[in-house]
Parts: sequence; structure tokens; C-alpha cells
Amino acid sequence: MAQTLLMPKATAVWLVDNTALSFDQIAQFCKLHPLEVKAIADGEAAQGIKGLDPIATGQLSRDEIQRGEKDVNYKLKISEPKVRVPESKRRGPRYTPVSKRQDRPNAILWLVRNHPELKDAQISRLVGTTKSTIEQIRERTHWNAANLAPMDPVTLGLCSQIDLDLEVEKASKGRPLPTAAELGASLQPAAETENLGFSYRNEREEEKEIDADAVFAKLSSLKSTRTDEEDEEDRF
Repeated sequence: MAQTLLMPKATAVWLVDNTALSFDQIAQFCKLHPLEVKAIADGEAAQGIKGLDPIATGQLSRDEIQRGEKDVNYKLKISEPKVRVPESKRRGPRYTPVSKRQDRPNAILWLVRNHPELKDAQISRLVGTTKSTIEQIRERTHWNAANLAPMDPVTLGLCSQIDLDLEVEKASKGRPLPTAAELGASLQPAAETENLGFSYRNEREEEKEIDADAVFAKLSSLKSTRTDEEDEEDRF
């Protein structure tokens, strides 16, 4: 496995500041363009990057730097790591602990009911099951279908919420938007809402007219009562 240099720009900053290596040598070692290394030396690039010592990280030896400083045409070689990190194996089906395997059918039923957009391969990745089991649960032909109860796989610990959200997001891409019939309730047409507003304003105006008539009638009655009282006082 070919070794990869860690933080190439930070390494280039350190080599520019602390060695007499040429721009081409640093560019070749850090997998950068010579003009980019020149810009780092002129202070036009990587101004906020702190230099990383490749000797301290074990990626370059001091003898290797000295060889490069003596010979301009010498190409620096990255040091062999002291600890070998095994290559990551190809990710296979999700492993499910034995204690939780009995909960997989319930989790599959929950996914089938709550996220019908998920494909069988996605459900298989989430809970670590087979497509035949998913098909049996979906068609209610599973041997224990009568006793199954939908349960959230995240709650059961079969997958994480992040994994579930990612699979749902993938399945939702390109899916047609739900129709009004699927959504159930829908907004009323603009014409109906306008008519409602118009009738509502008419009712309010009628109420105002009624209130005004009532007020004037009350004032008239009060005025007539006061006039009668004044006539009685004049008599005495």
C-alpha cells in the first residue's frame, strides 16, 4: 500500500521555512505545483497554515532532507511507517448481535409500514437481514407474522438514527410529490375564500348598521325621558 503524506500544505510550509530544498523537490514530495510552493515561500499562499514537521511525524528522515539539499535533482522519499495499519475490509452486511436477532422481524415490519419508499437492499443494510425475509414480512407469509409488532429499529439498537435518515433521504430522491388525495385535506380555492371574505364583510357592515340604529334609538328614548322629567318640574 502506497503511503500518503499527511497535511501536504502544512508540510510544505515547514520545508520552505526550515530547509534549503528547491521548490521542485518540495512540490514533488508534497504533491503540489511548484508555483504553489513558490507562492508559499513568497507569503502569498497558506498564510494561516502552521508548518508541520515531517521528521516529528515520522514521514521524512533528516538524512533524506540532507540528501535532497546536496543534490537538486534528488527526489525525496517518504519514510516507511513503523506501524502497519491494516487495510479496511470491504463492508458486508451489518452484523446483528445474537441477543437482538429476534427483534429483526419487528424492525423490518416497522420499516415496511413507516418507510415504504425504502428498497429491500436498504432495509437489509439497516437491520442485517435477507431479501427473502423482507419479502415474507411484506406479504405476511412469515412463519411468525401473526405475532409480529412494528418496532423502531433505532430504539431496538439495530441501527443508528443517522443511518436511517441517510437511507430514507436516498430513497426519497427522485420520488414524485404526493398528490392532494394522498395528503387528504387541501386548501380551499381562492374563489371560495374570496366569497367568504366578501360575505363576512357584508355581515360586519350589517352588524354595524344594526348597532348604529340601536344606539340612536336608545339616545332618542333617553332624550324623550329627560324632556318629560323637565316638563314635570316646570309644573311644580
